[in-house]
Amino acid sequence: MNISSEAAEILEHVGGSSNVSALQHCSTRLRFTLSDDSPVDEAALKSIPGVLGVVRGPQTQVIVGGRVLEYYRAVEKLRSGSPTAAAAEKPRTPWTVKRVGSKVLDFVVSVFVPIIPAIAGAGIFKSLLVLAAALGWIDRESDSYALIAAVPDAVFAFLPLLVAYTTAKKLDVNRPVALGSVALLLFPGFTSLVTQDGGAALFGIPVPVVNYNAQVFPAILAVLLLWGAERFFTKFSWPPIRTFYVPLMCYLVVAPATVFLIGPFGFEIGDLFAGLLFNFHNTFGWIAVALLAAILPFLISVGMHKPLLPPTITTMATYGKESFYLTASLAHNIAEAGASFAVAVRTRNQVLRATAVSAGFSALFGVTEPALYGVTLQNRRALIAVLAGAITSGAYLGITLVDTFAIVSPGLASFSMFIDALDPWNLIHALIGLVIGAAVSFIVGVVLWKDSDSGTLRVLGKTDGHANAGADAGADAAAVSAQPRALTIVSPMQGEVVELASLGDGVFSTGVLGDGVAIRPADGRVVAPVSGTVTSLLDSQHAIGIRTDDGVEVLVHVGMDTVVLEGAPFTTHVAQGDRVEAGQPVIDADLDAIAAAGLDTITPIVVVNTAGGDAQFDTGQHVNRGASLISLTNIKETAHGTV
Repeated sequence: MNISSEAAEILEHVGGSSNVSALQHCSTRLRFTLSDDSPVDEAALKSIPGVLGVVRGPQTQVIVGGRVLEYYRAVEKLRSGSPTAAAAEKPRTPWTVKRVGSKVLDFVVSVFVPIIPAIAGAGIFKSLLVLAAALGWIDRESDSYALIAAVPDAVFAFLPLLVAYTTAKKLDVNRPVALGSVALLLFPGFTSLVTQDGGAALFGIPVPVVNYNAQVFPAILAVLLLWGAERFFTKFSWPPIRTFYVPLMCYLVVAPATVFLIGPFGFEIGDLFAGLLFNFHNTFGWIAVALLAAILPFLISVGMHKPLLPPTITTMATYGKESFYLTASLAHNIAEAGASFAVAVRTRNQVLRATAVSAGFSALFGVTEPALYGVTLQNRRALIAVLAGAITSGAYLGITLVDTFAIVSPGLASFSMFIDALDPWNLIHALIGLVIGAAVSFIVGVVLWKDSDSGTLRVLGKTDGHANAGADAGADAAAVSAQPRALTIVSPMQGEVVELASLGDGVFSTGVLGDGVAIRPADGRVVAPVSGTVTSLLDSQHAIGIRTDDGVEVLVHVGMDTVVLEGAPFTTHVAQGDRVEAGQPVIDADLDAIAAAGLDTITPIVVVNTAGGDAQFDTGQHVNRGASLISLTNIKETAHGTV
């Protein structure tokens, strides 16, 4: 039986589509809010091959395990077109400073991160064109150059439309209407009218003259106003005429407000941010670049580098170049690479060496997360090497006034971003800064590194340099993988360890999902309990599943029934499909907000597939984050994972 047919049976045995008021899912369960619980056939549900169990309560929960998303989509497909009642009222999470900050950061990331590929590609395109002209391959005064340059220039000229689209997507606003509202600011007929001699006026009111090309804040504010207007007119309108009435009224409200108020105000905000960044750099000079390069590892580790994107984009659009954040990023990226390679040279642990080599090459090409989370943040000696390389490289780049001309993470593949048609030395100084950062971080790392002082190896329980002396047998890896293995699962949170059986949720307490323990957390920081691949990370952000290279699957479920909070108290630092290392931060949870919503913060840690493996753990004790929590022995790997 396939998932589609099983989904049909599940839907049938909960009373059919008409009985389902709302459907949600968490990491393992379909959560049905039903109009009437009496039609539920629990025995029939449990007889479905893919159903692991059923929990009755305020919601009817059907446990289907790790393939829950596939079941959810199949059920929703069957429900499409069926009438549903209003969703049950969800508990409200109180607004706190932390939650507001989290929401603002999430909004910034959702709006700006999706447009980075477009503007990064355009920036590199333009820098390569400048290089071609410098080499004499094309005449800068020719029509050919102008026509080719129009490709990247168009991306920045219509940047407000890109931002309008991503903002509308984030706010769930009608995207064509959002694009139409913002397009007015760029429409040649409008811009030529307001910029003519004497300007233009609407019923005697002068229209502000503003150049909106490459501006982002006017578009964001316009779509925010559209969000409110669309909801208001949708609520107070007759359904048969909403198709044209709601967009019409939105245009009538948003267009004049944007032209006279929101647009100019947004332009001033962008100009203010760009000016602050520009003036800060001008005031402190190379010290500012070196300082930012040094603190970037800590900003990136908690996602706080993202707020630097809007002013960076605005600065690039305003001045055509940027010499602070992106320049400092080059120093940091290369320092991460140098420190990682130093660890690879000095460590005697084969696992850490392989991780460090991979992370080092990744950082060379501008992607530092593998190095940060896998090597440097966990090892203070490696982190010192990063700081040394970042500061020295950042100082040199700042002193030589290196500029960037494309918004992309600096690295070998994107190094053309430093090409300046008017100053060939800009590229040379950037290259020298790269060499300085790599050399200093590598030398300091080689000198300082000690396996015995490695946080990573302590977590792995492999501080002995000979822990992997069996590498000589690597040629016979297939034979080795067939032998029983052991795995230490570290505690993802700090707090008191309790038995799963003590939980009120039968899904966890009965061991339906697997063996494990629960933690009553002392704070909301969650780290990866094992090294592996993130196989499950839901939109609600309350649970994460990680699969090790040996096929062991570990689930961390933060709080009970926290799926109903729809991600509000959670901030994730990884994405599904990412490679993570044990001890790497993956989620931050606002425990106060969870408790204020009337939900329990206790967090189960479950080994989903322990069959054939022996799990050992102690309860009734306090455990520190990153300390040993569960020991698995006699693990055997098959083509399908662990048995």
